[in-house]
Amino acid sequence: MKTSEDLKQILERIDHRGYPAYKDTRGAYQFGTYILGIDHVQGDPFAAPSRLHIQVAGRAARIPGNLYDSKCKKMAVADYLLRNFAKQLERYSFQAHGSGKSGMIQVTRCGQEVLERTACEIEEKTGNIIVRFEVGFPARGRTIQAGELIKILYQYLPACVEKALYYKNMDQNAVKRAAELAVDQEYIREQLKKEGLIAFVADGSILPRESGVSQRPMKDAVPFVSPDSMKVTMKLPYKGVLTGMGIRKGITLVVGGGYHGKSTLLKALESGVYPHIAGDGREYVVTDDTAMKIRAEDGRSIRHTDISMFINDLPNGKDTYAFDTEDASGSTSQAANVIESMEAGTQVFLIDEDTSATNFMVRDELMQQVIHRDMEPITPFIERVRDLYQEYGISTVLVAGSSGAYFQIADQIIQMDKYVPREITELAKEAASDYPALKFPEEKPEQPSFDRKVRKNPGIRQKGRVKLKTMGCDAVMIGHETIDLRYVEQLVDSEQLNTLGQIVRFLEEEIFDGRKTLGQAIEQVENVLDKKGLAGVCERNTVPGNLARPRIQEIYACMNRYRKLGTDRKERG
Repeated sequence: MKTSEDLKQILERIDHRGYPAYKDTRGAYQFGTYILGIDHVQGDPFAAPSRLHIQVAGRAARIPGNLYDSKCKKMAVADYLLRNFAKQLERYSFQAHGSGKSGMIQVTRCGQEVLERTACEIEEKTGNIIVRFEVGFPARGRTIQAGELIKILYQYLPACVEKALYYKNMDQNAVKRAAELAVDQEYIREQLKKEGLIAFVADGSILPRESGVSQRPMKDAVPFVSPDSMKVTMKLPYKGVLTGMGIRKGITLVVGGGYHGKSTLLKALESGVYPHIAGDGREYVVTDDTAMKIRAEDGRSIRHTDISMFINDLPNGKDTYAFDTEDASGSTSQAANVIESMEAGTQVFLIDEDTSATNFMVRDELMQQVIHRDMEPITPFIERVRDLYQEYGISTVLVAGSSGAYFQIADQIIQMDKYVPREITELAKEAASDYPALKFPEEKPEQPSFDRKVRKNPGIRQKGRVKLKTMGCDAVMIGHETIDLRYVEQLVDSEQLNTLGQIVRFLEEEIFDGRKTLGQAIEQVENVLDKKGLAGVCERNTVPGNLARPRIQEIYACMNRYRKLGTDRKERG
């Protein structure tokens, strides 16, 4: 392996030459107790910064093995190291001068969630730490400023590595607490399954966020206090005794006046599928990790999906056993979202009345009298929600502010009053008894078919490569094809979309063959991710430092919105 001295000689040799000469620096170099890898060199000072990585040997980092001997602890400690490294880099970014992105030093900026990322990884067997980041190689105009890059690589970076990645220099208590919190969160998640719960919200949690654009906890917010009838006590491995509200399996209705915290509670439950950092306010809010937010999504594409559980006998005779459209209505899109989530293994639906199609959710008594059931192709969700639980084990948490129709069928009803929950099941049931009982169809719905076979899209590669681009958390572009993910609300980080782009490419090029179903193909991807990590879906094993793992539910959501998905029409069974 080349040494740091070799790299210095290269930089001195190419100083003041044209920018392309920086390509000579590619490779790995030994810097004392760590290796510096220059993986990709930018084409000019105004292009995307160069990609680098640092690998610190486990024997040098000396992080105790008991802090990363399980998946949840390893993820939490890697997250801590990454945040610490980012904090150090901030002090030095743009201290080296030049044109364009010269002197930029940046690494992934993490949100409130703890995710599996390529930006920082810990190798379980060796304890080696790998950190991937970006540097803008300095230039004046398009002339190399090697002296400035030497400052970055030989002064700034070693100082950051020393402070952020060696255990002796870290806040060791903070690292330990991060690992312990991860264990406690995992323990709660396991307890949900044992206790027949779908979610747990700890007393004292801060659920409101600072603003619509900030996910930090709101200052002076009302701490969460669970109603006595729903109070659950857990004894966590490290935190000890913790009380909070346990939401049981079944149909849960969240009601209350406007601005009293209904949607805030639902948002916290949506986010509870991920672990959170200490101080977030929601670190002990844990939801069944398969939970899926369901909403209407006008204009989305649907690819041969069996929505017959909710929609039948369309006036135009269109088959709903293999429904296909480029521009779905609100009700049709919500029906498809439910069925696709079932295919993805979801055990909990999270629904907000505000973002739902009214005609999909409920049909009142008067409307049933005027427009007879035979004249209405839509079977509303209220008529299927009980079947979903009894036949498929899928629970529902529904936020409702205007319709009381769900009172009759809910198993538990929570009223939010100035951000404080009260259980009002008996009170609401009593009030509902004065109204006519709901009429439901007698026949049980048929199990949806998930046998869509998927063939390759031959046009994905253009000029020898697949162009991938993401637009924040809104969309992924594959070549010229845009996959709209704006309404897949549990995608919390743009790096998850980067990974989804890689997954789409991997599926198209490596797995789709016209014989496997979409479910079988995605299961194969999940196995690759479990065995090889995020690197397993990257082209030529070049691992970018900007990937974060999405859940299997979001992989399904992405593929189902991919207009070039090569599904064939299924025959009605």
